[in-house]
Amino acid sequence: SRHKPAAYIRTSTSISRSHRTTMHSVAALLQLLCLLFSLHQSPCYGAVATPGNFSSCLVSNGVKNFSLPTSPSYAGLLNSSIFNLRFTLPSVAGPAAVVLPESRDELRRAILCARPSSLAIRVRSGGHSYEGLSYTTENHVPFVVVDLANLNRVRVEPGSATAWAESGATVGELYYAVGQSSQSLAFTAGSESTTGLGGHVSGGGFGLLSRKFALAADNVLDATLITPDGRVLDRSSMGDDVFWAIRGGGGGSWGVVYAWKLRLVPVPRNVTAFTVGRTGPVELIAGLLHRWQYVGPNLPDEFYLSVYAPTGSTDGNVSISFTGQVLESKERALSVLSQSFPELGLTEQDLSEMSWVESTAKFAGLSTVEDLANRRRQPKQYSKSKSDYVQAPISRHDMAEIVRYLSTGPTGSIQLDPYGGAMARVGSSETPFPHRARNLYSIQYGVIWDRSQVARAEEFIGWLRSFYKFMAPYVSKDPRAAYVNYQDLDLGVNNWTRAAGWSSAEAVARARTSWGKAYFGENFDRLVRAKTEADPGNVFNNAQSIPPLNIGAEEHT
Repeated sequence: SRHKPAAYIRTSTSISRSHRTTMHSVAALLQLLCLLFSLHQSPCYGAVATPGNFSSCLVSNGVKNFSLPTSPSYAGLLNSSIFNLRFTLPSVAGPAAVVLPESRDELRRAILCARPSSLAIRVRSGGHSYEGLSYTTENHVPFVVVDLANLNRVRVEPGSATAWAESGATVGELYYAVGQSSQSLAFTAGSESTTGLGGHVSGGGFGLLSRKFALAADNVLDATLITPDGRVLDRSSMGDDVFWAIRGGGGGSWGVVYAWKLRLVPVPRNVTAFTVGRTGPVELIAGLLHRWQYVGPNLPDEFYLSVYAPTGSTDGNVSISFTGQVLESKERALSVLSQSFPELGLTEQDLSEMSWVESTAKFAGLSTVEDLANRRRQPKQYSKSKSDYVQAPISRHDMAEIVRYLSTGPTGSIQLDPYGGAMARVGSSETPFPHRARNLYSIQYGVIWDRSQVARAEEFIGWLRSFYKFMAPYVSKDPRAAYVNYQDLDLGVNNWTRAAGWSSAEAVARARTSWGKAYFGENFDRLVRAKTEADPGNVFNNAQSIPPLNIGAEEHT
């Protein structure tokens, strides 16, 4: 294979730098005020708790790239990385500031400045949180957004098959950097190119290579964590429980992972990729889906074959599409799939060979590999999602009923992702992500709407909830499992009314019996122990963050 020398690749910083000059006059004034204030007080880290003192603290500590609600750049910066437009409505409270650190030290200083200011901290890497937890807050608690968009450097070391990636890098930026450095290496993560690595890896990170190489989180070798009190820790110094927790235990609980050391995986110079659609009566489509349940999770590890099924019907017919990536030649892919899934009717013309990085652009819906590095291509929509796991094949009769229900819905879809392979070989407690050997496939449900339909949002979400209830007999039970990266506040929420603190045994019990077991199963209690070790003061919290076990502390709910 051909390798290029290791180098940091930084692909996009224009989101924030174009706005920096708008802050210079404000920054100068705040710098003066803070310096005058410091003649009579301790340093600004200890200033009186107000959002104003937060900005003063930032300036006095050299963090000048931030925007306040009064700044012309504020709305643009806040909205630049919001994936779900549900959280841009006027009823959603905005942050007291958007901060864009440009180095590890600036990130650390921003965290330290927020702590004494009675401001909750929301850390955003790509803005793909399904419930907006990286850029909103519950109960109108004042908060700041620390946006990692400028911390997007990726350093690839082809010789050791590793990469260091800052958490603000997107999946696409990582893929682009790996592809530029080697034609025989890849990374296992999701297909949406504008997803931020920080949140994606923190929740597990399933993708098209996961049946061969497991999750993104399963391939983390080291990490740099900045704790609530400003310590900078690596794998060794953070300890086993915390290092375990950050690899699949969800984001927003432990501090801020500044960067990840990732294990790159070997791929052939060319892979096979395809997407084929099928349309027909309900019974025909149900038959294909029923058969897929026996094929997708049991193909060789080199094969990924998923199903996308949109809602609605046309003249009594419904449509689905199959997406495949195979780490083999076209001939081998066609031979295996023709034998195992003849009902699909694949032909050689359906299949294309291309490099792995070219396939990532294809599956992200991009025209060129270079587009992987363009985070401005992020799609934006109003949406609501839910998820499930299927552990036993659904009968053909019941699958037909599911397809009929789906055909009646508003604009939306379900996505069926096959497990098996490496996903089944990793133990359920090796990382916090527990959905391993018992699962055949996952289901992601979603509805979307546009600006003209905002008044009907509750109608659409209501349909989704009804469909989710309809699916209960066919999916996992006790608990009904869900994937933390497909956040769903319907499962339950914390009820923090302060920026930090106020956890208790009762808060832990409530979280465990609602979303905690659904996302993490038997791993939830170890996550609580890790949270108590890493962030006993609950500085990093959100509606579904892990609560610390702080027995005896006052709880406000």
